[in-house]
Amino acid sequence: MRPGYNVPMSAGLDTLKSALPRESWTEDTGVIAPYLVEWRDKYFGKTPLMLMPADTGEVQTAVKICSDHDIKIVPQGGNTGLVGGQIPRNEVLLLTKHLDKIRSVNPATHALIAEAGVTLLAVQEAAKAAGRKFPLSLASEGSCTIGGNLSTNAGGMHVLKYGTAKDLVFGVEAVLPNGDIFNGLTDLRKDNTGYDLSRLFLGAEGTLGIITAASLKLFPQPLQIQRVMVGITGIADALALLDRCRVGEALAMFEVMPRKGIELVIQHIPGMRDPFTDAHPWYALIDWEVGDSDMGLSIAESVIGAALQEGLVNDAVIAQSETQASNLLMLREHMSAAQKPYGASIKFDITIPIDRIPDFMDVAYGAVQKTVPGCEPFAFGHLGDGNIHYDVFQPENMDKDAYLEHWPDMSEAVFDVVDCFDGSISAEHGIGVMKKDDLAKRADPIKITMLRAIKKTFDPKNIMNPRVLV
Repeated sequence: MRPGYNVPMSAGLDTLKSALPRESWTEDTGVIAPYLVEWRDKYFGKTPLMLMPADTGEVQTAVKICSDHDIKIVPQGGNTGLVGGQIPRNEVLLLTKHLDKIRSVNPATHALIAEAGVTLLAVQEAAKAAGRKFPLSLASEGSCTIGGNLSTNAGGMHVLKYGTAKDLVFGVEAVLPNGDIFNGLTDLRKDNTGYDLSRLFLGAEGTLGIITAASLKLFPQPLQIQRVMVGITGIADALALLDRCRVGEALAMFEVMPRKGIELVIQHIPGMRDPFTDAHPWYALIDWEVGDSDMGLSIAESVIGAALQEGLVNDAVIAQSETQASNLLMLREHMSAAQKPYGASIKFDITIPIDRIPDFMDVAYGAVQKTVPGCEPFAFGHLGDGNIHYDVFQPENMDKDAYLEHWPDMSEAVFDVVDCFDGSISAEHGIGVMKKDDLAKRADPIKITMLRAIKKTFDPKNIMNPRVLV
Protein backbone atom coordinates (compact mmCIF):
# COMPACT_ATOMS: atom_id res chain seq x y z
CA MET A 1 0.00 0.00 0.00
CA ARG A 2 1.35 3.43 -0.94
CA PRO A 3 1.71 6.08 1.78
CA GLY A 4 -1.22 8.44 2.05
CA TYR A 5 -3.93 6.09 0.77
CA ASN A 6 -6.14 3.87 2.88
CA VAL A 7 -6.68 0.14 2.34
CA PRO A 8 -10.06 0.36 0.52
CA MET A 9 -8.69 3.00 -1.88
CA SER A 10 -5.54 0.99 -2.53
CA ALA A 11 -7.62 -2.09 -3.32
CA GLY A 12 -9.87 -0.05 -5.59
CA LEU A 13 -6.90 1.39 -7.47
CA ASP A 14 -5.58 -2.12 -8.07
CA THR A 15 -9.01 -3.18 -9.34
CA LEU A 16 -9.08 -0.22 -11.72
CA LYS A 17 -5.69 -1.14 -13.15
CA SER A 18 -6.74 -4.76 -13.60
CA ALA A 19 -10.06 -3.93 -15.25
CA LEU A 20 -8.87 -1.30 -17.74
CA PRO A 21 -6.48 -1.71 -20.67
CA ARG A 22 -2.90 -0.82 -19.81
CA GLU A 23 -2.96 2.20 -22.12
CA SER A 24 -6.01 3.61 -20.30
CA TRP A 25 -4.27 4.43 -17.02
CA THR A 26 -0.94 5.65 -15.69
CA GLU A 27 0.87 6.21 -12.40
CA ASP A 28 3.83 7.87 -14.10
CA THR A 29 4.28 11.18 -12.27
CA GLY A 30 6.03 12.71 -15.28
CA VAL A 31 3.10 11.95 -17.56
CA ILE A 32 0.55 13.09 -14.98
CA ALA A 33 2.28 16.33 -13.94
CA PRO A 34 0.93 18.66 -16.70
CA TYR A 35 -2.65 17.72 -15.78
CA LEU A 36 -2.20 18.73 -12.15
CA VAL A 37 -1.54 22.41 -12.83
CA GLU A 38 -4.16 24.99 -13.79
CA TRP A 39 -3.33 27.31 -16.71
CA ARG A 40 -2.87 30.36 -14.45
CA ASP A 41 -0.69 28.42 -11.97
CA LYS A 42 -3.24 29.12 -9.24
CA TYR A 43 -4.18 25.50 -8.47
CA PHE A 44 -1.83 22.52 -8.08
CA GLY A 45 -3.09 19.00 -7.52
CA LYS A 46 -2.26 15.42 -6.66
CA THR A 47 -3.67 12.09 -7.80
CA PRO A 48 -2.81 8.45 -7.12
CA LEU A 49 -3.91 7.37 -10.61
CA MET A 50 -4.79 9.01 -13.90
CA LEU A 51 -7.38 7.28 -16.06
CA MET A 52 -7.50 7.81 -19.81
CA PRO A 53 -10.56 5.84 -21.03
CA ALA A 54 -10.91 5.38 -24.77
CA ASP A 55 -14.69 4.98 -24.92
CA THR A 56 -17.88 5.23 -22.90
CA GLY A 57 -17.62 1.57 -21.87
CA GLU A 58 -14.27 2.17 -20.21
CA VAL A 59 -15.65 5.23 -18.43
CA GLN A 60 -18.52 3.10 -17.18
CA THR A 61 -16.16 0.38 -15.93
CA ALA A 62 -14.01 2.93 -14.12
CA VAL A 63 -16.92 4.71 -12.48
CA LYS A 64 -18.54 1.46 -11.29
CA ILE A 65 -15.31 0.39 -9.62
CA CYS A 66 -14.82 3.81 -8.04
CA SER A 67 -18.40 3.72 -6.74
CA ASP A 68 -17.94 0.24 -5.27
CA HIS A 69 -14.76 1.31 -3.50
CA ASP A 70 -15.93 4.83 -2.57
CA ILE A 71 -13.15 6.42 -4.62
CA LYS A 72 -13.68 10.04 -5.63
CA ILE A 73 -13.26 11.13 -9.26
CA VAL A 74 -12.32 14.45 -10.83
CA PRO A 75 -13.03 14.60 -14.60
CA GLN A 76 -10.88 16.78 -16.82
CA GLY A 77 -11.20 17.80 -20.47
CA GLY A 78 -8.70 20.21 -22.01
CA ASN A 79 -7.54 21.63 -18.65
CA THR A 80 -8.45 25.14 -19.70
CA GLY A 81 -10.74 25.84 -16.71
CA LEU A 82 -10.02 28.86 -14.53
CA VAL A 83 -11.77 28.05 -11.25
CA GLY A 84 -9.92 24.91 -10.16
CA GLY A 85 -12.74 22.48 -10.85
CA GLN A 86 -10.59 20.14 -12.96
CA ILE A 87 -7.63 19.80 -10.58
CA PRO A 88 -7.68 16.74 -8.24
CA ARG A 89 -6.65 16.73 -4.61
CA ASN A 90 -6.00 13.01 -4.04
CA GLU A 91 -9.02 12.00 -6.10
CA VAL A 92 -8.58 9.80 -9.17
CA LEU A 93 -8.16 11.99 -12.25
CA LEU A 94 -10.20 10.90 -15.26
CA LEU A 95 -9.25 12.47 -18.58
CA THR A 96 -11.86 12.58 -21.32
CA LYS A 97 -9.42 13.71 -24.03
CA HIS A 98 -9.22 10.21 -25.58
CA LEU A 99 -12.98 10.20 -26.14
CA ASP A 100 -12.15 12.01 -29.34
CA LYS A 101 -14.48 10.73 -32.04
CA ILE A 102 -17.09 12.63 -34.00
CA ARG A 103 -19.73 9.93 -34.25
CA SER A 104 -21.99 11.51 -36.84
CA VAL A 105 -22.85 14.69 -38.71
CA ASN A 106 -26.37 15.14 -40.07
CA PRO A 107 -26.75 18.30 -42.16
CA ALA A 108 -30.44 17.58 -42.74
CA THR A 109 -31.27 17.77 -39.02
CA HIS A 110 -28.48 20.26 -38.28
CA ALA A 111 -27.00 17.91 -35.68
CA LEU A 112 -23.53 16.61 -34.86
CA ILE A 113 -22.68 13.98 -32.24
CA ALA A 114 -19.25 14.46 -30.72
CA GLU A 115 -17.57 12.63 -27.87
CA ALA A 116 -16.56 14.62 -24.83
CA GLY A 117 -12.86 14.81 -25.65
CA VAL A 118 -13.27 16.31 -29.12
CA THR A 119 -11.83 19.81 -29.17
CA LEU A 120 -14.14 22.71 -29.89
CA LEU A 121 -12.06 23.55 -32.96
CA ALA A 122 -12.50 20.01 -34.34
CA VAL A 123 -16.28 20.32 -33.95
CA GLN A 124 -16.25 23.69 -35.72
CA GLU A 125 -14.24 22.21 -38.60
CA ALA A 126 -16.48 19.14 -38.90
CA ALA A 127 -19.55 21.37 -39.03
CA LYS A 128 -17.92 23.60 -41.65
CA ALA A 129 -17.02 20.58 -43.79
CA ALA A 130 -20.73 19.70 -43.83
CA GLY A 131 -21.69 23.23 -44.85
CA ARG A 132 -22.86 24.11 -41.35
CA LYS A 133 -21.70 26.21 -38.40
CA PHE A 134 -21.21 25.36 -34.73
CA PRO A 135 -21.16 28.86 -33.26
CA LEU A 136 -19.51 28.37 -29.87
CA SER A 137 -16.24 30.32 -30.12
CA LEU A 138 -13.56 30.64 -27.43
CA ALA A 139 -9.94 31.75 -27.42
CA SER A 140 -8.99 28.27 -26.15
CA GLU A 141 -10.97 26.42 -28.83
CA GLY A 142 -7.92 24.54 -30.07
CA SER A 143 -7.47 22.80 -26.72
CA CYS A 144 -10.74 23.04 -24.77
CA THR A 145 -13.08 20.07 -25.20
CA ILE A 146 -16.80 19.69 -25.77
CA GLY A 147 -17.29 17.87 -22.46
CA GLY A 148 -15.67 20.72 -20.57
CA ASN A 149 -17.53 23.35 -22.58
CA LEU A 150 -20.86 21.78 -21.66
CA SER A 151 -19.94 21.03 -18.05
CA THR A 152 -19.13 24.70 -17.45
CA ASN A 153 -21.77 26.09 -19.83
CA ALA A 154 -19.12 28.01 -21.77
CA GLY A 155 -20.11 31.27 -23.40
CA GLY A 156 -17.59 32.91 -25.69
CA MET A 157 -17.98 35.59 -28.31
CA HIS A 158 -21.23 34.62 -30.04
CA VAL A 159 -23.63 34.38 -27.10
CA LEU A 160 -25.23 37.59 -28.35
CA LYS A 161 -26.72 35.72 -31.32
CA TYR A 162 -26.57 32.00 -30.50
CA GLY A 163 -26.63 31.69 -26.71
CA THR A 164 -24.32 29.81 -24.34
CA ALA A 165 -23.24 26.17 -24.63
CA LYS A 166 -26.46 24.90 -23.05
CA ASP A 167 -28.43 26.54 -25.88
CA LEU A 168 -26.43 24.59 -28.47
CA VAL A 169 -27.23 21.06 -27.31
CA PHE A 170 -30.00 18.60 -28.16
CA GLY A 171 -28.92 16.11 -25.50
CA VAL A 172 -26.00 14.29 -23.88
CA GLU A 173 -24.75 10.84 -23.06
CA ALA A 174 -23.36 10.60 -19.54
CA VAL A 175 -22.05 8.01 -17.10
CA LEU A 176 -23.84 8.42 -13.79
CA PRO A 177 -22.11 8.12 -10.39
CA ASN A 178 -23.25 4.50 -9.98
CA GLY A 179 -21.92 3.55 -13.43
CA ASP A 180 -25.22 3.57 -15.30
CA ILE A 181 -25.25 5.21 -18.72
CA PHE A 182 -27.80 7.92 -19.43
CA ASN A 183 -28.45 8.15 -23.17
CA GLY A 184 -29.99 11.48 -24.04
CA LEU A 185 -28.49 11.72 -27.51
CA THR A 186 -31.13 12.94 -29.94
CA ASP A 187 -31.67 15.46 -32.69
CA LEU A 188 -35.33 16.04 -31.89
CA ARG A 189 -36.29 19.68 -31.51
CA LYS A 190 -39.55 18.82 -29.77
CA ASP A 191 -39.81 16.19 -27.02
CA ASN A 192 -42.28 16.80 -24.20
CA THR A 193 -41.77 13.52 -22.34
CA GLY A 194 -40.89 14.78 -18.90
CA TYR A 195 -37.93 16.62 -17.40
CA ASP A 196 -35.17 17.68 -19.77
CA LEU A 197 -32.59 15.48 -18.03
CA SER A 198 -29.73 16.29 -20.38
CA ARG A 199 -29.77 19.89 -19.24
CA LEU A 200 -29.01 18.84 -15.66
CA PHE A 201 -25.48 17.98 -16.79
CA LEU A 202 -24.93 21.34 -18.51
CA GLY A 203 -23.12 23.64 -16.13
CA ALA A 204 -22.98 20.90 -13.46
CA GLU A 205 -19.15 20.80 -13.58
CA GLY A 206 -19.01 17.01 -13.47
CA THR A 207 -20.83 16.76 -10.13
CA LEU A 208 -23.75 14.67 -11.43
CA GLY A 209 -21.89 12.41 -13.84
CA ILE A 210 -19.35 12.42 -16.64
CA ILE A 211 -20.54 13.63 -20.03
CA THR A 212 -19.15 11.21 -22.63
CA ALA A 213 -20.86 12.52 -25.78
CA ALA A 214 -23.26 15.21 -26.90
CA SER A 215 -25.65 15.87 -29.77
CA LEU A 216 -24.91 19.45 -30.80
CA LYS A 217 -27.01 21.97 -32.71
CA LEU A 218 -25.65 23.21 -36.01
CA PHE A 219 -26.67 26.32 -37.93
CA PRO A 220 -26.47 27.50 -41.53
CA GLN A 221 -23.00 28.70 -42.45
CA PRO A 222 -23.11 32.49 -42.86
CA LEU A 223 -22.23 33.52 -46.39
CA GLN A 224 -20.28 36.54 -45.21
CA ILE A 225 -18.97 37.89 -41.89
CA GLN A 226 -18.37 41.61 -41.85
CA ARG A 227 -15.93 42.61 -39.09
CA VAL A 228 -15.24 46.10 -37.83
CA MET A 229 -13.06 47.50 -35.07
CA VAL A 230 -13.74 50.98 -33.74
CA GLY A 231 -11.98 53.30 -31.34
CA ILE A 232 -14.24 54.84 -28.71
CA THR A 233 -13.97 57.09 -25.68
CA GLY A 234 -15.85 55.13 -23.02
CA ILE A 235 -18.14 52.25 -22.11
CA ALA A 236 -21.24 54.46 -22.24
CA ASP A 237 -20.48 55.22 -25.89
CA ALA A 238 -19.94 51.51 -26.56
CA LEU A 239 -23.35 50.76 -25.08
CA ALA A 240 -25.01 53.34 -27.30
CA LEU A 241 -23.16 51.95 -30.32
CA LEU A 242 -24.28 48.42 -29.46
CA ASP A 243 -27.89 49.49 -29.81
CA ARG A 244 -27.25 50.99 -33.24
CA CYS A 245 -25.45 47.83 -34.39
CA ARG A 246 -28.52 45.63 -33.89
CA VAL A 247 -29.55 45.34 -37.53
CA GLY A 248 -32.19 42.63 -37.85
CA GLU A 249 -30.63 39.31 -36.76
CA ALA A 250 -27.23 40.08 -38.28
CA LEU A 251 -25.27 41.19 -35.19
CA ALA A 252 -23.24 38.22 -33.95
CA MET A 253 -20.47 39.74 -31.81
CA PHE A 254 -19.80 42.90 -29.85
CA GLU A 255 -16.61 42.84 -27.77
CA VAL A 256 -14.92 45.66 -25.87
CA MET A 257 -11.23 46.09 -25.01
CA PRO A 258 -9.32 48.81 -23.17
CA ARG A 259 -6.28 50.54 -24.64
CA LYS A 260 -4.10 48.75 -22.09
CA GLY A 261 -5.22 45.42 -23.53
CA ILE A 262 -4.27 46.38 -27.08
CA GLU A 263 -0.86 47.53 -25.84
CA LEU A 264 -0.22 44.26 -24.02
CA VAL A 265 -1.19 42.15 -27.04
CA ILE A 266 1.07 44.17 -29.34
CA GLN A 267 3.92 43.98 -26.83
CA HIS A 268 3.74 40.30 -25.92
CA ILE A 269 2.16 38.46 -28.87
CA PRO A 270 4.40 38.12 -31.95
CA GLY A 271 3.02 39.51 -35.19
CA MET A 272 0.35 41.72 -33.63
CA ARG A 273 0.13 45.39 -34.59
CA ASP A 274 -2.13 48.35 -33.88
CA PRO A 275 -4.68 48.77 -36.70
CA PHE A 276 -5.14 52.46 -35.80
CA THR A 277 -2.85 55.44 -36.26
CA ASP A 278 -4.01 57.09 -33.03
CA ALA A 279 -4.60 55.50 -29.63
CA HIS A 280 -8.10 55.40 -28.16
CA PRO A 281 -9.24 54.73 -24.57
CA TRP A 282 -11.48 51.82 -25.63
CA TYR A 283 -12.14 49.64 -28.64
CA ALA A 284 -15.11 47.61 -29.84
CA LEU A 285 -14.90 44.59 -32.14
CA ILE A 286 -18.10 43.93 -34.08
CA ASP A 287 -19.31 41.12 -36.35
CA TRP A 288 -22.36 41.05 -38.59
CA GLU A 289 -23.29 37.76 -40.29
CA VAL A 290 -24.86 38.60 -43.63
CA GLY A 291 -25.73 37.22 -47.05
CA ASP A 292 -22.89 38.77 -49.07
CA SER A 293 -19.99 41.23 -48.88
CA ASP A 294 -21.97 44.09 -50.38
CA MET A 295 -24.60 43.74 -47.67
CA GLY A 296 -21.91 43.59 -44.96
CA LEU A 297 -20.15 46.71 -46.22
CA SER A 298 -23.46 48.52 -46.53
CA ILE A 299 -24.40 47.79 -42.90
CA ALA A 300 -20.93 48.63 -41.60
CA GLU A 301 -20.63 51.87 -43.53
CA SER A 302 -24.14 52.96 -42.64
CA VAL A 303 -23.97 52.16 -38.91
CA ILE A 304 -20.39 53.22 -38.30
CA GLY A 305 -20.67 56.26 -40.53
CA ALA A 306 -23.62 57.55 -38.52
CA ALA A 307 -21.81 56.76 -35.25
CA LEU A 308 -18.77 58.75 -36.42
CA GLN A 309 -20.99 61.72 -37.19
CA GLU A 310 -22.67 61.47 -33.78
CA GLY A 311 -19.34 61.29 -31.98
CA LEU A 312 -19.93 57.79 -30.58
CA VAL A 313 -16.96 56.49 -32.57
CA ASN A 314 -13.58 58.21 -32.93
CA ASP A 315 -12.18 56.05 -35.72
CA ALA A 316 -12.95 52.76 -37.45
CA VAL A 317 -11.33 49.96 -39.41
CA ILE A 318 -13.69 48.01 -41.67
CA ALA A 319 -12.12 44.67 -42.58
CA GLN A 320 -11.68 44.32 -46.35
CA SER A 321 -10.34 40.75 -46.39
CA GLU A 322 -10.37 37.54 -44.36
CA THR A 323 -6.76 38.16 -43.36
CA GLN A 324 -7.53 41.61 -42.02
CA ALA A 325 -10.62 40.31 -40.23
CA SER A 326 -8.55 37.52 -38.65
CA ASN A 327 -5.90 39.97 -37.45
CA LEU A 328 -8.53 42.13 -35.78
CA LEU A 329 -9.99 39.10 -34.01
CA MET A 330 -6.54 38.04 -32.78
CA LEU A 331 -6.25 41.30 -30.85
CA ARG A 332 -9.26 40.21 -28.81
CA GLU A 333 -8.45 36.50 -28.57
CA HIS A 334 -4.97 37.12 -27.13
CA MET A 335 -6.24 39.52 -24.48
CA SER A 336 -5.91 36.97 -21.64
CA ALA A 337 -2.60 35.43 -22.72
CA ALA A 338 -0.99 38.85 -23.11
CA GLN A 339 -1.66 39.66 -19.46
CA LYS A 340 0.55 36.93 -18.02
CA PRO A 341 3.91 38.68 -18.62
CA TYR A 342 2.57 41.96 -17.24
CA GLY A 343 2.22 40.83 -13.64
CA ALA A 344 -0.16 39.30 -11.13
CA SER A 345 -3.86 39.89 -11.52
CA ILE A 346 -6.97 38.87 -9.62
CA LYS A 347 -9.56 37.80 -12.16
CA PHE A 348 -13.34 37.89 -12.19
CA ASP A 349 -15.80 36.48 -14.73
CA ILE A 350 -19.06 38.29 -14.09
CA THR A 351 -22.32 39.29 -15.73
CA ILE A 352 -24.00 42.66 -15.25
CA PRO A 353 -27.29 43.84 -16.79
CA ILE A 354 -26.11 45.52 -19.98
CA ASP A 355 -27.62 48.92 -19.29
CA ARG A 356 -25.90 49.10 -15.88
CA ILE A 357 -22.35 48.26 -16.97
CA PRO A 358 -21.08 51.88 -17.14
CA ASP A 359 -22.24 52.51 -13.56
CA PHE A 360 -20.79 49.17 -12.44
CA MET A 361 -17.40 50.19 -13.82
CA ASP A 362 -17.41 53.39 -11.78
CA VAL A 363 -18.50 51.78 -8.51
CA ALA A 364 -16.21 48.76 -8.92
CA TYR A 365 -13.22 51.03 -9.50
CA GLY A 366 -13.79 52.71 -6.15
CA ALA A 367 -14.28 49.37 -4.40
CA VAL A 368 -11.06 47.78 -5.65
CA GLN A 369 -9.02 50.92 -4.96
CA LYS A 370 -10.30 50.92 -1.41
CA THR A 371 -9.32 47.26 -1.05
CA VAL A 372 -5.80 47.57 -2.53
CA PRO A 373 -4.81 51.19 -3.20
CA GLY A 374 -2.92 51.61 -6.45
CA CYS A 375 -4.28 48.45 -8.11
CA GLU A 376 -5.13 48.63 -11.81
CA PRO A 377 -8.57 47.42 -13.01
CA PHE A 378 -8.59 45.86 -16.47
CA ALA A 379 -12.03 45.13 -17.93
CA PHE A 380 -12.79 43.58 -21.31
CA GLY A 381 -15.10 41.09 -22.94
CA HIS A 382 -18.57 40.38 -24.15
CA LEU A 383 -20.43 43.66 -23.78
CA GLY A 384 -23.16 42.38 -26.10
CA ASP A 385 -24.36 39.85 -23.51
CA GLY A 386 -23.23 41.64 -20.34
CA ASN A 387 -20.31 39.31 -19.55
CA ILE A 388 -17.31 41.33 -18.40
CA HIS A 389 -13.91 39.85 -17.59
CA TYR A 390 -12.92 42.14 -14.74
CA ASP A 391 -9.26 41.65 -13.88
CA VAL A 392 -7.36 43.70 -11.33
CA PHE A 393 -3.57 44.03 -11.71
CA GLN A 394 -1.18 44.37 -8.79
CA PRO A 395 0.03 47.85 -7.81
CA GLU A 396 3.30 48.78 -9.44
CA ASN A 397 5.38 48.59 -6.25
CA MET A 398 3.73 45.57 -4.60
CA ASP A 399 5.19 42.07 -4.55
CA LYS A 400 3.24 39.53 -6.59
CA ASP A 401 2.73 37.03 -3.78
CA ALA A 402 1.77 39.76 -1.33
CA TYR A 403 -0.81 41.05 -3.78
CA LEU A 404 -2.37 37.64 -4.44
CA GLU A 405 -2.96 37.25 -0.70
CA HIS A 406 -5.63 39.93 -1.18
CA TRP A 407 -7.67 37.63 -3.49
CA PRO A 408 -10.37 36.89 -0.84
CA ASP A 409 -10.73 40.57 0.08
CA MET A 410 -10.81 41.62 -3.56
CA SER A 411 -13.44 38.97 -4.33
CA GLU A 412 -15.58 40.21 -1.48
CA ALA A 413 -15.34 43.79 -2.75
CA VAL A 414 -16.08 43.00 -6.39
CA PHE A 415 -18.86 40.51 -5.66
CA ASP A 416 -20.53 43.01 -3.32
CA VAL A 417 -20.70 45.45 -6.23
CA VAL A 418 -21.94 42.70 -8.57
CA ASP A 419 -24.74 41.94 -6.10
CA CYS A 420 -25.68 45.61 -5.92
CA PHE A 421 -26.17 45.63 -9.68
CA ASP A 422 -28.15 42.35 -9.72
CA GLY A 423 -25.39 40.54 -11.59
CA SER A 424 -23.86 37.07 -11.45
CA ILE A 425 -20.52 36.14 -9.87
CA SER A 426 -19.94 33.57 -12.61
CA ALA A 427 -20.75 34.13 -16.26
CA GLU A 428 -19.05 31.36 -18.24
CA HIS A 429 -16.23 29.69 -16.30
CA GLY A 430 -18.28 27.95 -13.63
CA ILE A 431 -18.00 27.91 -9.85
CA GLY A 432 -15.36 25.23 -9.32
CA VAL A 433 -13.39 25.38 -6.10
CA MET A 434 -12.64 29.07 -6.29
CA LYS A 435 -16.21 30.41 -6.00
CA LYS A 436 -17.85 27.61 -4.03
CA ASP A 437 -17.99 29.53 -0.75
CA ASP A 438 -19.07 32.71 -2.54
CA LEU A 439 -21.98 30.89 -4.15
CA ALA A 440 -23.08 29.40 -0.85
CA LYS A 441 -22.95 32.83 0.78
CA ARG A 442 -24.61 34.88 -1.94
CA ALA A 443 -27.12 32.65 -3.73
CA ASP A 444 -30.78 32.33 -2.76
CA PRO A 445 -30.86 29.73 0.06
CA ILE A 446 -33.67 27.90 -1.73
CA LYS A 447 -31.47 27.60 -4.81
CA ILE A 448 -28.62 26.14 -2.75
CA THR A 449 -31.02 23.69 -1.11
CA MET A 450 -32.30 22.55 -4.49
CA LEU A 451 -28.79 22.20 -5.92
CA ARG A 452 -27.70 20.09 -2.99
CA ALA A 453 -30.83 17.94 -3.19
CA ILE A 454 -30.18 17.19 -6.85
CA LYS A 455 -26.56 16.37 -6.09
CA LYS A 456 -27.55 14.01 -3.26
CA THR A 457 -30.14 12.27 -5.43
CA PHE A 458 -27.74 11.64 -8.30
CA ASP A 459 -24.60 11.11 -6.25
CA PRO A 460 -25.37 10.01 -2.68
CA LYS A 461 -21.77 8.87 -2.12
CA ASN A 462 -20.39 12.20 -3.39
CA ILE A 463 -18.16 10.36 -5.86
CA MET A 464 -18.22 12.92 -8.68
CA ASN A 465 -16.01 16.01 -8.40
CA PRO A 466 -16.74 16.19 -4.70
CA ARG A 467 -15.13 19.55 -3.84
CA VAL A 468 -16.74 21.82 -6.43
CA LEU A 469 -19.95 23.81 -6.86
CA VAL A 470 -22.02 22.67 -3.85
